Amino acid sequence: MLKVSDILGFINKIAPPDLAESWDNPGLQVGNPVGEVNRIMVALDPSPPVIEAAITSHCNLLVTHHPLIFKPLSSISTATPHGKTIHDAIKNKLSIIALHTNYDIAEGGLNDVLAQKIGLFSCLPLQTTSTQQLIKLVIYVPTDHLHKVRGAMLPFAEKIGKYSDCSFAADGQGTFTPLSGAAPFIGSEGVLEQVAEERLELLVDRAVLSRALKKLHLSHPYEEPAFDIYPLLNEGRSLGLGRIGRLSSSLPLAAYAARLATILRAPGLRYVGEPATMITKVALCSGSGASLIKAAKRAGADLLITGDLKYHEARDAEDLGMAVIDAGHFPTEIIMVDAVAGQLKRMISESGDGDCEVMQCDSERDPFQFCSQKIYSSDI
Repeated sequence: MLKVSDILGFINKIAPPDLAESWDNPGLQVGNPVGEVNRIMVALDPSPPVIEAAITSHCNLLVTHHPLIFKPLSSISTATPHGKTIHDAIKNKLSIIALHTNYDIAEGGLNDVLAQKIGLFSCLPLQTTSTQQLIKLVIYVPTDHLHKVRGAMLPFAEKIGKYSDCSFAADGQGTFTPLSGAAPFIGSEGVLEQVAEERLELLVDRAVLSRALKKLHLSHPYEEPAFDIYPLLNEGRSLGLGRIGRLSSSLPLAAYAARLATILRAPGLRYVGEPATMITKVALCSGSGASLIKAAKRAGADLLITGDLKYHEARDAEDLGMAVIDAGHFPTEIIMVDAVAGQLKRMISESGDGDCEVMQCDSERDPFQFCSQKIYSSDI
């Protein structure tokens, strides 16, 4: 059966923890890393109703976007809602894992999910927080084992532009003398061997290097595979907050705001800017991203889509001539539930390590409610 640590491993591939902001606290919040998992619930918030729903549904693990624990706790008391939530989770052996700003920043993460949902293409990070570190992995392999080793290593090879499965191989000759105690695949103890080998080269993300080397040792026929690791000055992909992309066709701000409300099922949204302003280039940041208004303007965006816009931030946007849509924190982030659940289902299935049900929490609601404008008589 899968364990909590196994699922955490899957989540760390979806959203590498090193991408998280310094103030954030993603990862295992509550629970036993070696605890068994056969049912997972995915939700946006680790709120008391969600914890209760996960327990009632007999889940072993709850995966959320927002962390249950942000800062060190001075106490865990059932007299407080937060303390009771933690206590209930522990008592019912419910582990909780969060993937927060690391999921916002990750490729294929929340901001990419939001960009795809609202119809953006050719997207790039709006504000770069880090750059991918690339290395060249060079492996020396007997010629007749090249196909097997290359096949095992290609899943770790980086794309070059719009090309995947990129590698290079060149003929050569390897030499070695097995010493006392060796168990050579080829050759005999104390005898110099000369073997026809291939020099196999791949471009690899440094973040996956350890996994690539484990796979190398499993697939290579030699007892001690020979390989080199070269740091590169090649610039990798930029990673960061938000996204900026383009619509397939321009739309007036008011019309696009109405379309966005429908797409995100937002009961109400606010926008800043002239209703007739034509929108083509769009920046976005799920959740609270008003701090990126100036970055969006510098990047040439016609519009920034985010949530939690404050009054003075709206005035700042007006002064800059920057259109902003406040679609709400909840509508721009609840979409992670379906996305993460789908990714976990696929990864668990591909692992073949055990049966585990993944379910979505369907009871979460936006804490904000909206009322329509009405005209009241003066005597009411």
